[in-house]
Amino acid sequence: MAKADDTVPVVVTSATGEHLFRVELARTAEEHAQGLMFREHLEPDAGMLFLFDPPRRVAFWMKNTLIPLDMIFTDNTGRIIAIEANSEPHSLEPRGPDTTVRAVLEINGGLAERLGIDVGDQLRTPLLAR
Repeated sequence: MAKADDTVPVVVTSATGEHLFRVELARTAEEHAQGLMFREHLEPDAGMLFLFDPPRRVAFWMKNTLIPLDMIFTDNTGRIIAIEANSEPHSLEPRGPDTTVRAVLEINGGLAERLGIDVGDQLRTPLLAR
């Protein structure tokens, strides 16, 4: 599993400015499956970034996830194409857009709305260039 001290910067640029997150990476299939399950708390600027190379259709669920999360889906360029806001803890309902995804950023539930992050905004990290 990714460690909290093993983080990378992700910047989301929206109409309200630039928002910096320090996120853990989900690199392996096991880390993708684990995600943020069993976490009781997530710092306001923390999250987890899932990268998919090549881009693909994805669906996330909240099984064993204890806190609500916003799931921010991006295309190949980092443009936000969908946001699943305040996903309900423990839900088994698959969530995700009906299109290919390059990355998914999970942050605290409701934070995207509070920061003014919306579809069409831009997510930047050096990892998307790889």
